[in-house]
Amino acid sequence: MTLQQLKYVIAVVNYGSISEGAKHLYISQPSLSNAVKELEKELGIEIFNRTPKGISLSSDGSEFLSYARQVVEQANLLEEHYSSHKRTKQLCSVSTQHYAFAVEAFVRMLSQSNADSYEFTLRETRTSEIIDDVNNLRSEVGLIYINDFNEKVLLKLLKENDLIFHPLFNAMPHVFISRNHPLAGETSVTIEMLEPYPFLSFEQGTNNSFYFSEEILSTTPRHKQIHVSDRATLFNLLGGLNGYTISSGVLGADINSDSIIAVPLETDEQMLIGWIENSKVKLSNAAKAYVSTLKLVIKEYGCDMIEDES
Repeated sequence: MTLQQLKYVIAVVNYGSISEGAKHLYISQPSLSNAVKELEKELGIEIFNRTPKGISLSSDGSEFLSYARQVVEQANLLEEHYSSHKRTKQLCSVSTQHYAFAVEAFVRMLSQSNADSYEFTLRETRTSEIIDDVNNLRSEVGLIYINDFNEKVLLKLLKENDLIFHPLFNAMPHVFISRNHPLAGETSVTIEMLEPYPFLSFEQGTNNSFYFSEEILSTTPRHKQIHVSDRATLFNLLGGLNGYTISSGVLGADINSDSIIAVPLETDEQMLIGWIENSKVKLSNAAKAYVSTLKLVIKEYGCDMIEDES
């Protein structure tokens, strides 16, 4: 077993596939695949589950990855200690539902970082992919919400994958609409008042279950509905079509256009927003810094933080 083989496994996990890992390592796909298979043979375990749809970490692979990352990190520290020219590159990946405050925390964390070299990834993506990213250690931190409707399904899925949910705050649902929307002057709105207008939601791909929806009240019948894949498109449609979407109400002024406002939605529903991690591995210092910055940003928006007892 060599340090290079450990780095190969980490690259495959970080980039999601052997082909992408090989591309970033500047080696051929067969070379990388053979190196991983030789390591598996030497250790007597299968690090990756291989299917026609791709690869994923096995249970043994998750444990191995935890040790491999520690070894590589220590080797980097050793190299840095004895070299005045090389600096350790910080690595961190975050997967999140489409929350402006998550992006704001990421920007602030990076701007305050004193790292000479880093490679960070921020994915705004589908709910199922967030869970899959953290489960397969492509991301250290995932951001999702839980409520009465999806709680049983999502918590069961998290438990099955050894993922831990850390609550951050309870959000009272708001609708995001254009400042020029006919309902922009209302102090609050109801679902009935919104019925004439297009409802915008983030599409969830093949796992387009109501339980994975980023918006509450996902089972409510609507005459006009538009699915989008990114936040920029959604905000453009809010203004262009007098549409609306339902979210946490935390609308970052530094990230989003001043043309969008948040109006309270009259409902008994709440959104418990939190972050998830893989219980099999320890967070990197960069990931810890992101979570700390995330909590600070949320507090600055006046949200009451929930004490994490886990």
